[in-house]
Amino acid sequence: MIRRLLLSIVVIAVVAPVLTGDAAPPVLVARGVTLAGIPVGGMTYEQAQAAVAPAFAQPLRLAYGERSWNVKARRFGGSVAIADGVDRALGAKPASSVELVPGVDEPAVRAYVNVLAKRFAVPAKNAELTGLAGLTPAFSNGQTGVEVQRRLASERIVKALESSRRPRVRVPVRAIAPEVTLANFGPVIVIRRGANELRLYDGKRLVRTLGVATGRSVYPTPTGHFSIADMQLNPWWRPPNSDWAKGLKPIPPGPGNPLGTRWMGLTAPGVGIHGTPDDASIGYSASHGCIRMHISDAEWLFQHVQVGTQVIITDA
Repeated sequence: MIRRLLLSIVVIAVVAPVLTGDAAPPVLVARGVTLAGIPVGGMTYEQAQAAVAPAFAQPLRLAYGERSWNVKARRFGGSVAIADGVDRALGAKPASSVELVPGVDEPAVRAYVNVLAKRFAVPAKNAELTGLAGLTPAFSNGQTGVEVQRRLASERIVKALESSRRPRVRVPVRAIAPEVTLANFGPVIVIRRGANELRLYDGKRLVRTLGVATGRSVYPTPTGHFSIADMQLNPWWRPPNSDWAKGLKPIPPGPGNPLGTRWMGLTAPGVGIHGTPDDASIGYSASHGCIRMHISDAEWLFQHVQVGTQVIITDA
């Protein structure tokens, strides 16, 4: 009986440490380790996951001017293998930096940037001829436009999505200068019907004043704002659809052609600026509505204008 009792005590003494001893200590991330820039040293697997997950769950923050807004990261993919990152952190040496980069759907980012580009685009506005101030052309000012820098915006968004810090992304834009300004507006023609005078301006600067013939009272030269629509070197004259031209035949280029050697047709139907062999008519209301010039003057003017040059005809 005593021997059996002693044997039982020995068995209990051997087994007891196994049954009542402390559990194995948890595996911890080495001291000084960071995961995606977030300190996780000394943490358990679960603690490290809990520390990292919220960072990548943050929305993307964007700003433009005084406006700011958030966009959910999952709109751009934004998937991140946190468990894999923690596993690598657990195996990392002390003071290691372990990377954790989310997957980003770059086509989705570019599509979103295209939406922003349409929303924030402000077209540049060219300077425009608005009329006359006296006899001098008057203009509206050109306005600078705004354009989103799409490639740079996409790069910034991708970089922010890949970062655990989620830095705010300011939408990058650049100024778009108008193509036409007061400094480069170019030629403007002002025709004074009452004075039978043509003035060529470069913007607001008067370049040259030339004598012309304008329409008779029964065939007046129209007043208004027009532009040059057609330019012909050594043009044919073809009878217009008008009573005064019935029975007349086309005249080829050469001496005696009613249009001289240059034709600058206006957006006013049937009206143009041209040379004339009838020098004596210059300074008078003598045409059928067109603006006649000395042939040499018409040749000079032809070299200083182009299709699209604006023309104002006034009674002044």
